[in-house]
Amino acid sequence: MITAGIDCGAKNTKTVIINDGVIIGKASVPTGFEQAQAVKEALELALKDSGITRDQIDCIGGTGSGANSMQEAYIKVNDFKAMTMAANFFLPSARTVADVGTEEARTAKCDDKGNVVDFAINEKCAAGAGAFIEAMARALETPLTEMGSLALSSSNPIPLNAQCTIFAESEVVGLIHAKTAKKDISRAIHDAIASRIVSMIRRIGVNPDIVMLGGLAYNPAFVTALQRELAVDKIYIPEAPEFGSAVGAAVVAAQDGH
Repeated sequence: MITAGIDCGAKNTKTVIINDGVIIGKASVPTGFEQAQAVKEALELALKDSGITRDQIDCIGGTGSGANSMQEAYIKVNDFKAMTMAANFFLPSARTVADVGTEEARTAKCDDKGNVVDFAINEKCAAGAGAFIEAMARALETPLTEMGSLALSSSNPIPLNAQCTIFAESEVVGLIHAKTAKKDISRAIHDAIASRIVSMIRRIGVNPDIVMLGGLAYNPAFVTALQRELAVDKIYIPEAPEFGSAVGAAVVAAQDGH
């Protein structure tokens, strides 16, 4: 059975094509103002990547903030179900999953079938998502791509107390004026966002096998800070973690499309 999963987010629209449990194609395009067009383009590119045609797809699942605008999606998939089913797809023993992107962070606990047991979300404040690091990088006048390696080079943990991006930026400026090393400030920034994600995970219960999805999974300093806060040896990160919800939508489409 061949299914497609489409995750239409605020920033990017991702599509994954799965054939009998194997990912055979994927694509990502900027969402822009025309969600329907982004969905169409991402699907076309994923089809090209997989080497199949549209009529070979048996069913399509759609998720994300733009799911309701997807004319292509026959099965609408809840955001939390998409992420837990993705976690189960990548690591069947997973019971905890965190999905941290630019705009929001979500955490969920699932059962052995990938069904949602409990969840928590941080969508009202950028301090709990990737946009926080982007804002702090601007305050530090440091390229975003260098923030992770900078933080990893620090062995001096310092607190960043502000719970709001605006106040945190002022706090960072104060640390700069106090001649605090940039690497230590960068570590404090990553520790702060990791602490917020961990507090969400603890709300739903920490399980040893943890899967991380979303673009922030590419940031090694954030992953390290998360492991340190959770006191775990490893966090499982699949290849192309930003496609996690699209994978989950495709998995649900395969189950519900029979």
